[in-house]
Amino acid sequence: MKVKLSRREEEVMEVIWSGKQVFAKDIIDSYDDPKPANTTISTLLKRMHDKGYIDYEQMGNSRRYYALVKKDDYFSKEVKGIISNFFNNSATQFASFFAKSNNMSVEELEKLRDIIDNEIDRKKK
Repeated sequence: MKVKLSRREEEVMEVIWSGKQVFAKDIIDSYDDPKPANTTISTLLKRMHDKGYIDYEQMGNSRRYYALVKKDDYFSKEVKGIISNFFNNSATQFASFFAKSNNMSVEELEKLRDIIDNEIDRKKK
């Protein structure tokens, strides 16, 4: 797949993923004050375009940006990389670490168990 996005690029991608097609102004407006400079956002957008994550349509003097990579696909790859690099490629080790280290409530653990049970049922069919 493509080169990994930086943390700042991921922040911009979140705005693009949430809006389908957005202008640089929409991205800047999504930040709290102090807002990033237009040149900063333009640089991030250019890098993301060069990496193949986004494209744009020219609309007069502006560009309307849209994602070329789905959010689920991006984060699925990232999680798989974490599991591979830090958990010996074991999803079980990752799940165990996640459940134990995040101080999850009983309710959250029960929801997680329900998700796992549903996935087991789906795969058995």
